[in-house]
Amino acid sequence: MNECKPSWGTHFSVDDIEQARLSGRLLSMELELSRACNLRCIYCYAESGTAMENELNITEITGVVDQALELGARRIIVLGGGEPLAYPQIMPILRYIHKKGAAIDLFTNGTLLTPEIADEFMALGVNPVIKMNSMRPDVQDLLADKQGAFDMIRQGLGHLLHAGYPSGRLSLGVQTIICRQNIDELPDMWTWIRQENMVPYFETITLQGRALKNPGLQVTPNELHVLFQTLSGIDRKNFGIEWEPHPPVAGLTCTRHLYTCTITVQGDVYPCPGVDIAVGNIRRQKLAQILRESPVIQELRNIRQNIKGACRNCELHKSCYGCRGMAYQHTGDYLASDPLCWKNPDRIII
Repeated sequence: MNECKPSWGTHFSVDDIEQARLSGRLLSMELELSRACNLRCIYCYAESGTAMENELNITEITGVVDQALELGARRIIVLGGGEPLAYPQIMPILRYIHKKGAAIDLFTNGTLLTPEIADEFMALGVNPVIKMNSMRPDVQDLLADKQGAFDMIRQGLGHLLHAGYPSGRLSLGVQTIICRQNIDELPDMWTWIRQENMVPYFETITLQGRALKNPGLQVTPNELHVLFQTLSGIDRKNFGIEWEPHPPVAGLTCTRHLYTCTITVQGDVYPCPGVDIAVGNIRRQKLAQILRESPVIQELRNIRQNIKGACRNCELHKSCYGCRGMAYQHTGDYLASDPLCWKNPDRIII
């Protein structure tokens, strides 16, 4: 997850985000549960598969949820770290968050969904996002590193659709990584997602985890530019949706660093999965203290004043600051210009 996820500027107003930024409060929190996963996706930022030692227990997880809500969080985004539905206590955690009155976004590969889970998702107000990277079985199975993954994902999606997703109050998203293997089919896939009233989350890959071991995934900034322009044209012509093409997520703007943070499976606090700098640990400090005292968090909360290079002078500066994760993973500097942006003269040339 290098994930630019559903809360990134889509659920909160500009005023809400600015007030949270200035006051040091949260609007959302991203939550990893375990690194356990039944797939071995070749692009996975976390290299998920096996649970780590000393992962947070359910008491610690619900405790940090309480701390986030006290700081103003309205949404809890369950990234999993691995596959959330592989975590034995997933449903009690979702029930707890629902009981506390927070909205829930949950990212899942969908392969472990059942009709019963899909129905309870509806009852708990979960907004699921299915990780689906291709409409072609061979490509999907390759990217998931599992034979039959395509059929399992589509079955899980079917359970959600049968349960009533998307509904007037609950969204259903499709998260797709943009890579060499699927870039040619993404315009058709985008159109299909829109036609089904689902929400597309097409995002660039950060150079971390298994993606570093699979350089054949990468596409060039110029190819990204063409793709984003194509997707923007499809939205404008066919769906009456206007947006300015820029990375890292098609049709959306990442503003997460202004109002959220990520809690890892061992309690470390990261600015986001891509900027994987531990600024504190919830086992040793309160979340409020960590956010308040971290220089990294404070620099990113004021990213528009601190950003460097081409991003600082870009005409989209007021609305976009590129991908901080990609900047950090490629340059070691989370304030550097996005190296995958076609507007950046110092962009990566692959």
